[in-house]
Amino acid sequence: MNILVTGSKGQLGSELRALQDSHTSHRFYFTDLPEFDITDADAATAFCREHAIGAIVNCAAYTAVDKAETDVNTAFRVNRDGAAVLALAAKAVSALLIHVSTDYVFDGSNCRPYREDDPAMPCGVYGQSKWEGEEAIRRIGPSYLILRTSWLYSSYGQNFVKTMLRLGSERESLGVVFDQIGTPTYARDLASAILDILERSDPQTMYAETYHYSNEGVCSWYDFALAVMIAGERSCRVNPIETADYPTPAKRPHFSVLNKRKIRQDWNLEIPHWHDGLLRMLAEQELVKRDAS
Repeated sequence: MNILVTGSKGQLGSELRALQDSHTSHRFYFTDLPEFDITDADAATAFCREHAIGAIVNCAAYTAVDKAETDVNTAFRVNRDGAAVLALAAKAVSALLIHVSTDYVFDGSNCRPYREDDPAMPCGVYGQSKWEGEEAIRRIGPSYLILRTSWLYSSYGQNFVKTMLRLGSERESLGVVFDQIGTPTYARDLASAILDILERSDPQTMYAETYHYSNEGVCSWYDFALAVMIAGERSCRVNPIETADYPTPAKRPHFSVLNKRKIRQDWNLEIPHWHDGLLRMLAEQELVKRDAS
């Protein structure tokens, strides 16, 4: 199968690239700006036709949650319109579209893990733009799998784990919110799950499913930061603070734990615990540093 990966310079795209050698039966086309713009409909469809694309993995997204509150047009152009463009391209060549979405389509008012069929109620521009991207895909109707994830981090790019490691080396203490609850997701684990799904998918089947995928377990940002400091051997003290003590332009969901029963059952996936993912990421981080030196 020829597989197009968009947003390949980001965290998830980089992890897919790192794992491609274990899937040599496929040919991957890793693309990103400026050579591939997911908002250019004609170019996207032409690329898919020229390279006989059988599956598209859309890792491209506008993820600057706070900036999106003022950069509204760009957020919607990438997250909504870009998703629609890829859906049209996938439909034109009968390819499977795997689209990565977010826990931010929910407002965080639940008291139990969110299921795929729970009503979407985004509380900010980022979440709304991602939700409308999902809806565009459903409306256009290619063969698709939408995968919502949460709190993504990786040994590539910038993310919460790397920020905590840096601050842990620079400061004696810092405050991290304890009243936002969710699940960190190691992008390597999500990438592996996507590749497993591609291996097991049937090109003759028309898929139309939404799934949740994060690592297992539950924690607050405070718990996550504390685990990073301990595992990363930083002596920085982490103090729990309330969301009200750390105001941001965009509202964050207070509870965004995702129920993953459906994806486990449908695709027979084993999902690692978030702490296990963190330890593996930190080990990989050292390898990446050595490779870059």
